[in-house]
Amino acid sequence: MVVSTKGRYALRVMIDIAKHGSDSYITLGDIAERQGLSEKYLESIIKILVQNGLVKGLRGKNGGYKLNKDAKEITAWDIISITENDFFVVSCMNPDGPKCERINQCVTLPMWKEFSAEMEKFFKKYTIADLAAKDA
Repeated sequence: MVVSTKGRYALRVMIDIAKHGSDSYITLGDIAERQGLSEKYLESIIKILVQNGLVKGLRGKNGGYKLNKDAKEITAWDIISITENDFFVVSCMNPDGPKCERINQCVTLPMWKEFSAEMEKFFKKYTIADLAAKDA
């Protein structure tokens, strides 16, 4: 359970758009330059954000990306949950993972479920607006 660079960079992209794109579309090149990240790598991240309805893109001369809803309505969890493919505390909680033979008698599973719920609750406390308001 590690937040990958994809998850961390997706948060940075969303915060950047929230800070700089209130009324206009922001180019991926501008985001990449401000964040010191590869534009090529950000293309794969922005694709995930668009596919999941967090940002919208516009092609053309004045094109770029902007948030699809208010930054106050988007949480860190919204981003992390779509960018992290295996963000499970234990493998038996992954619906696509191997099936555990002891799941019905596992005395630790409730603890892992509670921990996962607390982790989700933690990330839901932080909105993109909150994070964008912080000076770095």
